[in-house]
Amino acid sequence: MANKNYSKIIAGTMTWGAWGNSLSQPEFIKRINHCIEHGVTTFDHADIYGDYTTEKEFGNAFSKSNINRENIQFISKCGIQYLGKSRPELKVKHYNYTKEYIIASAEKSLENLKTDYLDLLLLHRPSPLMQPEVIAEAFETLKKSGKVKHFGVSNFKTSQIELISKHVEVSANQIEFSLTQHSAMHDGILDYMQINNIKAMAWSPLGNVFKEDTEQTRRIHKQLGKLLEKYNATEDQLLLAWILKHPANIHPVIGTTNLNRITNATKALNIDLELEDWFLILVAAQGHKVP
Repeated sequence: MANKNYSKIIAGTMTWGAWGNSLSQPEFIKRINHCIEHGVTTFDHADIYGDYTTEKEFGNAFSKSNINRENIQFISKCGIQYLGKSRPELKVKHYNYTKEYIIASAEKSLENLKTDYLDLLLLHRPSPLMQPEVIAEAFETLKKSGKVKHFGVSNFKTSQIELISKHVEVSANQIEFSLTQHSAMHDGILDYMQINNIKAMAWSPLGNVFKEDTEQTRRIHKQLGKLLEKYNATEDQLLLAWILKHPANIHPVIGTTNLNRITNATKALNIDLELEDWFLILVAAQGHKVP
């Protein structure tokens, strides 16, 4: 039986291929092995990554890596019809959650990843035209055939999860969450996931702290700088530790392909921020004290 215990830090593969670093097959294998050696056993995919090419590149590398499939977990996402070279027939980027499309997408991901099953299949983004009964039928078909072990959603609000979960169990929701994008702490999403035992996963967990030079990011760097020595940590480790402190038991999905940063990220698991330090970091992000 597949392991539902995803690693606390999850490796996001979006930038491994054409949408990022265009890694060679040996580089793919090296990163897969490096992740596993450091306890990162869950790999996060989506059918659209690399304009529908990255899953296949990963699968080809995985098939040559001699890694036991039972020791790792594969997540994939479906539903976005992405306008790119791979699908020239499309007129507009849109979402497709028909039964046939969900099943076909999952089966294509299995073929590309060279695996018999996905540990978790997520609906990539909510569609205004979602029909929960239809989605439930697709999930049921995939589960009965053993092709997908668990189902979830990505970027869903509480009402959208409610809509789907009336018909099928939603086991995870992958949302954008970081120090610089923490609205999920205030709009009820993380509360809802805790109440309903839905696993929380966070994409872009470092936010824009290293991407932008703004008043906010300067405040954050200044505050983190005061804590580096105390926790014997790097700034990116403290940002992850800040997320990990939240009681929703959030799994950060890290997007880096840098081996040192992957190693660094796993060391964040050993940092337990003191209560006031957690709030000092929050206040630096907000620019004002808590109410």
